[in-house]
Amino acid sequence: MKVNYHTHSHYCDGKGELRDYVDYALAHGFTHLGFSGHAPVPFANTFSIHDDEYEDYCREVRQLQQEFADRLTIRLGLEIDYIPGLIEDFQPLVQQGGLDYVIGSVHIVANPEMPVDDPNDLWFIDGSRYETYDEGLMRLFGGDIKKGVTTFFRQTNEMIERNRPTIVGHFDKIVMHNRDRYFHYDEPWFLSLVGETVELIREVGSIAEINTRGIYKGRHYDYYPAKRTIQAMNEKRIPVVVSTDAHEPSNLDLFEGAYEFLESIHYREVLYTF
Repeated sequence: MKVNYHTHSHYCDGKGELRDYVDYALAHGFTHLGFSGHAPVPFANTFSIHDDEYEDYCREVRQLQQEFADRLTIRLGLEIDYIPGLIEDFQPLVQQGGLDYVIGSVHIVANPEMPVDDPNDLWFIDGSRYETYDEGLMRLFGGDIKKGVTTFFRQTNEMIERNRPTIVGHFDKIVMHNRDRYFHYDEPWFLSLVGETVELIREVGSIAEINTRGIYKGRHYDYYPAKRTIQAMNEKRIPVVVSTDAHEPSNLDLFEGAYEFLESIHYREVLYTF
């Protein structure tokens, strides 16, 4: 399958124009391409679409849809961060942009016991530096990894229940900077949290993303979510899409054996469109 619905361009923290992604997709036999820039957030940052560029982003994607309609199915999407107290309802952004789909994700964790007055009151669990992860864990949760990770999953579950996103993005990405230092994936308390989220995805009928970026960036040894979780999702008949979370056009087809793995476990529902 040559499809990808998780992409980031120059409008947010990616590299390359939207048209560069279209050109790469066409040159490499893609049939479907989705744009999913990081949604605007209400504080200064270097990773999201700026408020004053959001409509430009949507307009450009729509123009490309029309221009390449006979060669490539292009979808207009957004990866929206659920941040309690800051971004809770996805509908205003969906309606403003006339979006085709939403990827709901958690990259930023808020401690419900602390007020969020500025970005320093948040735990950024993504990015390239594990030191940022460690510092935030200590600052917001006193180094209590179980409390921090539990809060991440509770926030993810709240997002799923309230917004029912089209696609749930990399919902165990909290493991990336853990690097087996604080806990192991197979610990019962962690598997219990993952299992709750898997069940909730099934209940609301969202699609689960299989994200390969951790592998090709050398930041993780497994997909998001992990293979054992993908097997559990198969038992619950949860539909999946494979994405590379591309931050430049050449990332679009770095599927890292995901389709072969899905075939090996006889995964029931792998989508190329929705």
